[in-house]
Amino acid sequence: MSVALLIVSHNELGSNLLETATRMLGRCPMTTETLAVSIHSDPVLMERQAIAMCRELDDGDGVLILSDMFGATPSNIASHLLQGRQRALVTGLNLPMLVRVLNYAHLSLPELATKALSGGQDGVMEVQSSK
Repeated sequence: MSVALLIVSHNELGSNLLETATRMLGRCPMTTETLAVSIHSDPVLMERQAIAMCRELDDGDGVLILSDMFGATPSNIASHLLQGRQRALVTGLNLPMLVRVLNYAHLSLPELATKALSGGQDGVMEVQSSK
């Protein structure tokens, strides 16, 4: 058993990031699904779909849920998945966060959530000109 991953994002952002990270690593070491939420999506239907996806993904070790932007519809949908379950949600999805998660797929759910957070934060920096 291992932690599964659900990415809930605007449009195809999650699937595009997952495809990029998987190509970089040569494989996807976790059972993973993505849920694309568009401006035309019905949030209630998307939430039902997300609940069903989590149930299917979870083999007993829980589900890490990544979402792109706190407070937006995808993260609001994802936050409803946390009630009484072995799940963790980290928002602010970016490529460094996802790569970190995939590189540490063997960790427990709480440890993996911490890695997601540190990967996302460590991947954001200002680069100064060398002039």
